[in-house]
Amino acid sequence: MTAPLTPPPPPHEQPPHDAWQSPAAGYAAPAPHEAAYDGPGMATEVIEAVVVAVAMAVGGVLLGVLWWWLAPHVPLVGDVVDKSWVVYLGDTEGEQAIGVDGTFTLLGLAFGLVSALVVFLVRRRGGVPLVVALGVGGFLGSLLAWRVGIWLGPAQDVIAHAKSVGKGVTFSAPLKLEAKGAWLAWPLGALVVHLGLTALFGPRDPEPYPQHGPYGPHGAPSA
Repeated sequence: MTAPLTPPPPPHEQPPHDAWQSPAAGYAAPAPHEAAYDGPGMATEVIEAVVVAVAMAVGGVLLGVLWWWLAPHVPLVGDVVDKSWVVYLGDTEGEQAIGVDGTFTLLGLAFGLVSALVVFLVRRRGGVPLVVALGVGGFLGSLLAWRVGIWLGPAQDVIAHAKSVGKGVTFSAPLKLEAKGAWLAWPLGALVVHLGLTALFGPRDPEPYPQHGPYGPHGAPSA
């Protein structure tokens, strides 16, 4: 007997890697990527930053009042030597002068924490103009607080003050900030706190290209 000469019919199944193969059942096509929200716009961000900087600078008045109220007083005593008035410290071992600088620094850090928290709660997305406003506004507020405290404090002319109270009478020295680095306590505190809040609780940008496949998101087998 001879084998039949008719060849077998070709298979009707498509190759596994056919480019025209229809998607498997249950496969969902990836959704088009939604554009991320970029904020209200640069012009609005700049306006908000200016408002924040001005508000913080004006808040320096309150910081100056608190500094004048809470800072320790440095005692001075006037005396007459060779018919000339001299002024010397009433407590040579006291640390009141250090306390004046420390009070300003601690108040500046507290104001930085509060201002950063308020700004973050009002506008969580942050932005470069807002960060710059925190730094500039805090520094300007510190300068204004320093001048307000000096203005509210005792007279700057210690010789005239000693003459007015009399010889041997203790009086308070004018407020003086020896450590000028205390001006940076407010802006640095605000920047650090705002950075931490944004990193921990700030909004997250969506993934640019979500991965979906026949086996579920990110290639994992679907349930």
